[in-house]
Amino acid sequence: MGAGVDTCEIWNERVIVFRRRMARCLLIKYSMARTASSRTSSITPGASSGRLALPGEPLDENIPDVVIRRLPLYVRTLQALIAKTGSHSVSSDQLANAIGVSGAQIRRDLSYFGRFGKQGKGYDTQFLGEAIAGFLKIDRQWDVALVGFGNLGRAIVHYRGMIPSAFTIAAIFDRKATELQEMAPGIPVMSDDCIQREVARLGIRIGIVAVPANAAQEVADNLVAGGVLAILNYAPVVLRVPPEVTVREIDPISAMQSMTFYLPD
Repeated sequence: MGAGVDTCEIWNERVIVFRRRMARCLLIKYSMARTASSRTSSITPGASSGRLALPGEPLDENIPDVVIRRLPLYVRTLQALIAKTGSHSVSSDQLANAIGVSGAQIRRDLSYFGRFGKQGKGYDTQFLGEAIAGFLKIDRQWDVALVGFGNLGRAIVHYRGMIPSAFTIAAIFDRKATELQEMAPGIPVMSDDCIQREVARLGIRIGIVAVPANAAQEVADNLVAGGVLAILNYAPVVLRVPPEVTVREIDPISAMQSMTFYLPD
């Protein structure tokens, strides 16, 4: 190398050029793959942002929680349409009729993630389902820790809908673990004293709380301490968790109490 030439600067420039070329190649490859598969749907820049949303990358980071809660219903309905009719495309109105919302609502919900489909042609059913699954991160398997193996816990483990889903019960915790191991073949049943250590060791990010209300907060604390960031809570109590932890409550009694308002006297 000649005098006065900074080899670090030359190397950095080469790296920058290489990365730019790789980015262009990836974009061309992605575009060709979409064209070759003859999809009628595509992801293009949405109205709220000028950039391309790749699968699993929402355009708008401030998506209302109510929108996120509807997305699993969209995926399930699209999968049902494919299984029942083998349909390759569906309009927003057809999808809306199957779900029970308006076509405008579906278009608004999807606009947070990009612009799907083509006017007059609708959405590619399979592609849209796969794209939404990618946004929800249910295109992969998630290990789940279940705490509480009484009647409710056993019902959750044996729920048939769990088998084809993206979730696997990987560990069960109960204060009577030694008495219950035979009731969960293939799944380790451990003492609830081991929650924090074992959840951390197994890298589990999702927990299910199926214990009485008076034990739920302590269980939640142990799950969070072990690295859990999402909790499905069946206990009839409001859990106090850090802001980065997501909690979903399932309380059948409260749900029925809200429905009785609409019943005639």
